[in-house]
Amino acid sequence: MAAPMTNDQSWFYALALGVSFLKCLLINAYHSTDFEVHRNWLALTHSLPAAQWYYEATSEWTLDYPPLFAWFEYGLSHIASFFDKEMLVVQNLNYASPATILFQRLSVIVADVVFFYAVKECCKCLREDKGKYLLGKPSFILTVLLLWNFGLIIVDHIHFQYNGFLFGVLLLSIARHFQNRHFEGALLFSILLNLKHIYLYIAPAYGIYLLRCFCFTQSNADGSLQWRSFSVVRLVTLGTIVLSTFSVSFGPFIALGQLPQVLSRLFPFKRGLCHAYWAPNIWALYNIADKAFSILGVKFKLLDINKLPKASMTGGLVQEFQHSVLPSVSPLATLVCTVLSILPALFRIWHRPNGARGFLRCLVICALGSFMFGWHVHEKAILMAILPLSLLAVESREDARIFLILSITGHYSLFPLLFTTQELPIKILLLLLFTIFSLTSLKTLFRKGGALLNPLEATYLLGLIPLELICEFVYPLTVWQKTFPFLPLMLTSVYCALGVTYAFIRLYISLLTCSDSTKKIKTQ
Repeated sequence: MAAPMTNDQSWFYALALGVSFLKCLLINAYHSTDFEVHRNWLALTHSLPAAQWYYEATSEWTLDYPPLFAWFEYGLSHIASFFDKEMLVVQNLNYASPATILFQRLSVIVADVVFFYAVKECCKCLREDKGKYLLGKPSFILTVLLLWNFGLIIVDHIHFQYNGFLFGVLLLSIARHFQNRHFEGALLFSILLNLKHIYLYIAPAYGIYLLRCFCFTQSNADGSLQWRSFSVVRLVTLGTIVLSTFSVSFGPFIALGQLPQVLSRLFPFKRGLCHAYWAPNIWALYNIADKAFSILGVKFKLLDINKLPKASMTGGLVQEFQHSVLPSVSPLATLVCTVLSILPALFRIWHRPNGARGFLRCLVICALGSFMFGWHVHEKAILMAILPLSLLAVESREDARIFLILSITGHYSLFPLLFTTQELPIKILLLLLFTIFSLTSLKTLFRKGGALLNPLEATYLLGLIPLELICEFVYPLTVWQKTFPFLPLMLTSVYCALGVTYAFIRLYISLLTCSDSTKKIKTQ
């Protein structure tokens, strides 16, 4: 049974205010091209009629988010006009006046209020012992793991994006399902899909869970499905919620006959298999294997170096990576691999749902499976698995173990996003603080049973230290820096891919071996 948070919640507001203050200190830090992306979207939604939003191409950073996010930018643009109207001129490419920087940074900080509220609601869903001291409370640990998440801080408040706001909607949706408020949870997730379509990765978990545990109102004593309990009314209501949300979002563009144009912006399959910096997934390992085979083939005179793609021998992290020895990977192949990677998890929650926690575990696997096998995956997508897994990590020893491996590895893989010298000590310090808190707090929470990590896992994570020293300090001083400038990024990607792959496997083992906690369910 979930326990509410304690009456004294001053610590929650202290943590929220503290991280907000930290974000304010980062206002003048480095920002990536994503800053210009969102400035351009502010300008085009403010200056142009909606009919031109998905056709405007003055900037290379064209609008490629769903319509609901475009309307979000439109709303922000009206506030932006009070700071600096020049930022709202489409032709003012790469415009970044002090007032523009201040507004865009503050817009992210203020939007995080949604995230704060969602975290507070998630804490109410935890199983918690009332007598524990503060540092041993799951709700306190979860609040720190979420509000002070290293990845969110550097991606949103240095690199620049609105992930905190979006993850707030996701976590609030998850909390509503824990609270048996399924209509609200479905509505929130529908809204989320229309804000950013990357969350399609976890849509299968939502679909199967709601069909199995909400549309079917009862299970048999052994947890199997009771077919006669199917509720047509609930299915129709859920369908109405989803269709209504998509109608409001896409309806105007469908009426204008622009749906194909909008979809072409949302799903640009002309991009390559990997992003410019390989996300630490299975394709990073696949790419490095292809490079290794190419080198060996040339060395043993099995391949003609003149017939190999240049990138396979001297190039590095390019978007359209050409494989030399292994078969090239198509978008369809990545889709098949992704579906196959999440099918066992979907099958599990269909036959043995195990309540909202079973749904959450399936959601994490869907997020991580899509990250592992998806097409043109961004490294930032690892947060879609790390943040929801935080909820499970404070309740289960095995999940805490997986969380530590995934979060430390996944967060370190974000380091290349901040490549400027000024931000180097910031990212190192923030990651160290978050990692130390994660290790010590979870160790305290699960102090019975020995160490959370076995020697091999601990050794692998400690290996990130020499990796960082080599990539940041040693390699730039070598003669190889000019010839192979991509090598540090490749090493980071491949090393982190090993840890992420291991966490994915451990998560699946946990899913398939966990005991069913529900004997007979009647959804309220």
